[in-house]
Amino acid sequence: MIAVDTNVLVRLLVGDDPKQSAAARSIFKTGPVWIAKTVLLETAWVLRSVYQLKEHAILDAFARVLGLRNVEVEDEAAVAAALQLANHGIDFADALHLSSRPPQSEFVSFDGAFVRRARAAGASKVAETRA
Repeated sequence: MIAVDTNVLVRLLVGDDPKQSAAARSIFKTGPVWIAKTVLLETAWVLRSVYQLKEHAILDAFARVLGLRNVEVEDEAAVAAALQLANHGIDFADALHLSSRPPQSEFVSFDGAFVRRARAAGASKVAETRA
């Protein structure tokens, strides 16, 4: 199994460097690939901030990669839940933080808009906290 860094996943998704993109495609074709949640977070940030991709394009790209039979992702259930929440308009990073919490724990945030979106998307035990 090969665990990939953010730069490998970005090259696979954007294909902007011919040599590195070919190497990334080869890695993903060769055998089992493992992706950490932190790599997904960083990749989402890079795709949004550097490549100016919209959230829906990032989510579509993640769905394609994570749908490959040879790809495993850290904490698959939390990542799947995060993608579902993100498809309801929640920022992927916020969605991953929320879905990675321990079972039955309450999630608190100063971001009232996030809390409202999370509740509207069906998340429970999400509360706004005030300073």
